[in-house]
Parts: sequence; C-alpha cells; structure tokens
Amino acid sequence: MAIRKIATLGHPVLRQVARTLTRDELASPKVQALIDDLIETMRDANGAGIAANQVYEPVQLCVIHIQNNPRYPYKPNYPLTILVNPEVTPLTDETFDNNEGCLSVPNLRGQVPRFTHVRVRAWNRQGDDLDFEVKGLTAGTFQHEIDHLQGKLFVDRVTDTRTLSTWADFERFHLAGFAERARALVARYGS
Repeated sequence: MAIRKIATLGHPVLRQVARTLTRDELASPKVQALIDDLIETMRDANGAGIAANQVYEPVQLCVIHIQNNPRYPYKPNYPLTILVNPEVTPLTDETFDNNEGCLSVPNLRGQVPRFTHVRVRAWNRQGDDLDFEVKGLTAGTFQHEIDHLQGKLFVDRVTDTRTLSTWADFERFHLAGFAERARALVARYGS
C-alpha cells in the first residue's frame, strides 16, 4: 500500500468523466493495489471518502469510510465501502444543505444541496453486485464521492457562493450551527 498524491482543483483529471472498469480489470493486481492505495490515502488525509481520479487514476472507483473522523466529528460512522462503477439515484425530492469540503479543494468549504435518500448500485471489490439505500448525512457523502467520478466537484454544486469559507472560518463561525443541523438529520434518518 502507498499514500498517493491528491490532485487539487485546477488539475484536468478532476474534470474527466472516469471510465468504467471491467470485472477482469477489477480483479487485476494493479486495480486491487489502487483500492488499497485509495484506502491508505483517504485515511492518511482524514477523508470520509476518496475517488480514484483524485489520485490521478480516472476510473470508476471510490471508497468511503467514516470511523470517528476528527475532520468530520458530526458524521456518523459508516463501514469501509468500495464502489466500482457506481450509480446514484435520488429516491426523494427532499434535500438538505450539506456543508462540504474536499481533499482536492484544500481549505475551502461550502453549502451544497444533497438528496436525503438515495439508491446506490455498484460492484464491490470482488465484482459482486451492490444495491442499497443510504439516507441522511451519509447520503451526502456518497453523492459527493460519486460526483467525482463524473468530473464534478462540490464547488460546482454550491448554489450560494456566500456560503464559501475557509476551514478556519467554518470552524469559528459555522461549525456549531451546521453540527446541530447535522445531528438533527442523523437523528431523523439514522445516518
């Protein structure tokens, strides 16, 4: 396993639509090593998830894991999940304003409308079909990571640029209010 360099805003790889993987490619040592590297890189950066194109590999692959994350203390824990060729479908019109940051957009946060209930279809690491639903704050995390694979960053979805802030100012002026709203969302949806 290796910690990889993370592409940042402005690098063209982040704007590419990542290509799908075949099951044979997924089973290859190269892609299995990429999965391990994504997990290691995400953990090293205290991310809640990371997509392959964030480490300069424009393939349809991302990982999500939230375990007592100091960067996101208001996010509920979620087990390590590997998504290959994922698709996300909203199951409601209801949205919430998620205050997001990104490993590829250092020192910036902003409010993004996210669906409160989504269906995720993908393959797991072994190429088995996954089909599950995610609700609440965690649904926002899945939407964020899958957006990366379509060449979208959270800044593309910010509807009010007045919500943009540095991490320091988010923590100073906005964290308490957002954390309270996040806890209410988690209480309502269980995630």
